[in-house]
Amino acid sequence: MFKKILISTILAASLFAGEYDLDMSHSGVGFSIKHLMISNVKGKFKNFNGTFSFDEKKNIIQKLEGTVEVGSIDTEIQKRDEHLKSSDFFDAAKFPKMKLVMTKYIPGKKPKLVADLTIKNVTKSVTFDVDMGGYAEDPNGNEKVGFSLNGVINRKDFGLNWNKAMETGGFVVGDEVKISIDLEGNKK
Repeated sequence: MFKKILISTILAASLFAGEYDLDMSHSGVGFSIKHLMISNVKGKFKNFNGTFSFDEKKNIIQKLEGTVEVGSIDTEIQKRDEHLKSSDFFDAAKFPKMKLVMTKYIPGKKPKLVADLTIKNVTKSVTFDVDMGGYAEDPNGNEKVGFSLNGVINRKDFGLNWNKAMETGGFVVGDEVKISIDLEGNKK
């Protein structure tokens, strides 16, 4: 009896959930990190993909999975990008992809999304603030959902350890990385 109730509950919940593919022209994966401890360097990854499930009735994300191609990093300075791809940082030749998999969604006025982030085969739990953009239909009749995720990691937790001490004190690269992910999906 319990099994039937559980299956019925899961099926009823999935009736309101829609599966979405990323609209790559309206999505982005970016980051920001301190340089010389005085300014921020921003960058993005040009190649990524993913899917998510969204419950239109409850206005919540039910599932999210995505991958990023490390070699697509772009900080608008080729020499820096090549250094970031090297074994000093991402080691893109050995670890070509990063992965993000949602483990929990915490609804509320300020929703949170908890996910396992894998960089260089190291997986850590990261909590993101969620800014729900909402649900809409575009001029062509396509059903869309959009939201943003913002979180912070310590790069050294993932083996991104390179740094250089400055003569004046401090280091060239900060440890804290701010991650910003903007996603818009097309309903399948």
